[in-house]
Amino acid sequence: MDTTTPSRKYPSFASIFLSPDENRLRAGWRLLLFIVLFIVIGKISRIPTSFLPQTLLDGDKTILILIEQFLSLVAITLSVFIARQFLDKRPFASLGVERNTQTYKDILAGIVIAFLMFSFIFAIELSFGWLKVEGFAWQEISAGAVVIQIVLWVAIFVIVGWQEELQTRGYLLQNLADGINLFWAVAISSVLFGLMHLGNPGANWVSTLGILLAGLFLTMPYILTRQLWISIGLHIGWNFSEGVIYGLPVSGIDTFHIINTSASGSDLLTGGAFGPEAGLVLIPALALGAFLVWRYVKFNRTSLED
Repeated sequence: MDTTTPSRKYPSFASIFLSPDENRLRAGWRLLLFIVLFIVIGKISRIPTSFLPQTLLDGDKTILILIEQFLSLVAITLSVFIARQFLDKRPFASLGVERNTQTYKDILAGIVIAFLMFSFIFAIELSFGWLKVEGFAWQEISAGAVVIQIVLWVAIFVIVGWQEELQTRGYLLQNLADGINLFWAVAISSVLFGLMHLGNPGANWVSTLGILLAGLFLTMPYILTRQLWISIGLHIGWNFSEGVIYGLPVSGIDTFHIINTSASGSDLLTGGAFGPEAGLVLIPALALGAFLVWRYVKFNRTSLED
């Protein structure tokens, strides 16, 4: 009888860091290095703000917000691009941002669906007396000033929609899926999306839960199409409709608004100063949005196949 104890196989030192399937780092290390890369590039990208003239800092805050968002756009896009190319060893477009004949159609569809979702919320709040229309922007400022503000906020929300989807539904979700599985990747990336908004004015655990649910909803188009374009359109359309058109806080942030409103409903229902993302009114809107996204993708992709 052989009484020799079989030797236990320990993982090699390299296997702790490298993927067993291909010559690249494991997903966890890639995500860690991406975070470090983003922090470093983000700090560097903020340097130009120290040279801004005081007159600009004291002037129209919309311009300052646009500058800050542009610098954030550079930091996120550049860090994701570098990480995707050199850590993931994948093309940048493989994150779901490949331009094709569907790109602009999908973005527009997302914007329209988000507008319908928020129009639904606005109608609910008006019908129950939770909101009251007080007036319109052109009654207080010139038509030219209204147009300028709309253009500036369109630019801001296009940037926000691109960078947040690229970072969350793009890099974080897809690398988490590589490392564990899609179910947990969706759950974890949505939780992170909620936590990312904890620093917003008026944020609390209810708003974090609402943003988490919104993150799950924004993941749906990516799962259906493996592209980020519909999600980007939804993000742009939601923020623009919520803030600029209907005059409510965008996750706690006040924006220029075309319709001036006053709120009187319960914070639990309407979300209060944070906006509908922190209220129960969000849930039927997300259900409507999920149905519209499913119908759009089903009809559009089936038509393409035919």
